[in-house]
Amino acid sequence: MSIGTPLMWTLFAAFVALALFIDFFAMRKQGAHRVSIKEAAVWSLVWVAVSFVFVGWLWWHLGGPQGNEIADAKALEFVTGYLLEKALAVDNIFVFLMVFTYFAVPPEFQKRVLMIGILGALVLRAVMILIGAWLIAHFHWVLYVFGAFLVFTGIKMWWAAGKEPDLESNPALKWIRRRVRIAPHYDGEKFFTVVDGVRMATPLAVVIALIGIVDLVFAVDSIPAIFAITTDPFIVLTSNVFAILGLRAMYFLLAGMHERFHLLSYGLAIVLVFIGAKMLLIDVYKIPVAWSLGVTVTVLATAMLLSLRFPPRPGRTGSAYPFRAKAPAADPAPAHARPRAALRQPD
Repeated sequence: MSIGTPLMWTLFAAFVALALFIDFFAMRKQGAHRVSIKEAAVWSLVWVAVSFVFVGWLWWHLGGPQGNEIADAKALEFVTGYLLEKALAVDNIFVFLMVFTYFAVPPEFQKRVLMIGILGALVLRAVMILIGAWLIAHFHWVLYVFGAFLVFTGIKMWWAAGKEPDLESNPALKWIRRRVRIAPHYDGEKFFTVVDGVRMATPLAVVIALIGIVDLVFAVDSIPAIFAITTDPFIVLTSNVFAILGLRAMYFLLAGMHERFHLLSYGLAIVLVFIGAKMLLIDVYKIPVAWSLGVTVTVLATAMLLSLRFPPRPGRTGSAYPFRAKAPAADPAPAHARPRAALRQPD
C-alpha cells in the first residue's frame, strides 16, 4: 500500500517539472561552458538539501511530530533508498566519465549530454518502477527474481572492478558504426552535421546513444535494489528522482576524483549482494530497514576511506562495469623461450 495521495503525486510531479525547467533554462542561458568545481559543489549541496527538506516535509505531513510510527518508517525508507540510489549514481557518473574520455568530449559539451542522460534516466526509472510495482503486487515470487539478479549483478560488478573497459568491442558501438555515418570531428553541440555534402551523425550523437544504454543498465540494477528497501511506489519513485536530479552537478564535482575512490565499486558490489540476499530471505527473516541503512553507509564509507588510505595500482583505478573488460595484454616471452625461428637474423 502506498502513502502517495493524488495531491502528493501532483505536488511531486509539479516540483520535478519546475526543477527540470530551471535546470534547462539555466543551461540554455549559460550556453556551452566549462562547469567549475565551485559551481558544481554549490548545486550538489542545493540538491542534497532539497532532498532532505522533502523527507522532512514528508515526515511532518505523515504526523511525525505527533509520534506517528508510519512517518518514522517512511522517512527511514526514503533516506535509505536515497543513499543507495545516490551511491549507484556515483558509479553511473564514473561510467559517464569513461565514455566522455573515450570519445574525447570537450568539457563545455558534456553538460548538454548529461542533461539528456538525466532525462532518459528519469523516464526509464519511472517506467520500470511502475512495472516493478505491478509485478510485485501480483506475483510475490518476483522478489526472488529481483534478489537473485542483484546478487548476480554484485558479483559481476566485483569481478569488473579494477579492470579496463573494452569500449572498442562494445556490441552497441559496433552496431552504430556499421549502420550510421559518423563525422570525424565535433560540430559544436550538434548531433548531426554535413561533411562534403553528406549528412552524418557527430561523435556527440554516438555518445548520447551510449549514455542511453548506460542509463538502461543502471535502471535495471537500481530498481530491484530500491524495492528491497520498500515496495511503496511513492517512496521508490521519489527517492530515485531526488538521487538523479543532482546527477549533473555531482558529475562535475566528482569527475576528477574517480581515481581517488577506486575501491568504491567493490563497496557497491557488497551492498548489492547484501540487498539481494535481503530479498531472497524476505520470507525467512525480514531484515529491518535500519539495518539496511547501517550496512549501506558503513560499507560505502569504508570503501571510500580505504580508497584514500591505499592508493590504486597503476592501471587499476576504475571499473569495466557495465561494459566488457579488456583482455590483459600478453607479456612478451623472454628470448630463451621464443622459437628459434623468431631469433634467426635475416641473411
